[in-house]
Amino acid sequence: MIDLNPACRRMADVLAGVTNGQLAHFTPCTDYTVGDLINHVDEVAHGFAALARKEQAGTVNGDAGATPFDRDWCEPVTAHVLALGESWTDPAAWQGSTDAAGVELSNEQWGRVALTEMVVHGWDLAVATGRPFDLPDATLRACLEHVAEFVPRAPVPALWGPAVDVPDDAPLLDRLVAITGRSPHHPGRPGSYPPR
Repeated sequence: MIDLNPACRRMADVLAGVTNGQLAHFTPCTDYTVGDLINHVDEVAHGFAALARKEQAGTVNGDAGATPFDRDWCEPVTAHVLALGESWTDPAAWQGSTDAAGVELSNEQWGRVALTEMVVHGWDLAVATGRPFDLPDATLRACLEHVAEFVPRAPVPALWGPAVDVPDDAPLLDRLVAITGRSPHHPGRPGSYPPR
């Protein structure tokens, strides 16, 4: 069992700093604007929370651009993200297996996928909007362990871009976003890793 709450709280902090003027900005998540990605985060928060509670959920993949934004988007999206973290505090959420969107995985794996959604997309949004992003080492290690094993063998491989090469001693966060196809020093962030 992994505590998703630190990642969900950090996502909530990032969301609180997003302005409506930034919703059309591009993100490191290819083909997603900030607004698209927030819609996706909202959808997966709903789906994974329902999965944890053993309720019927329409999808855990999300649908970018599904909902137009107005000035009041932040509070409900944040509430859904925080509810996601709480829903996975129940040990029963991690038991058994679930078929979601035609993919059957153990609930242990689904919980780790939910963590990855919050960590990686939290980082995406932070980069796109110039917000800081940090998490406890325990959260980063759990996520890195998952992506290192799961992403190369993901049942829907098109969800991730090709891994980016980073040094073996790169920070935990840099290593895990690189596995998911993101450059840790995305354009707009200072510095870059030299080619190997």
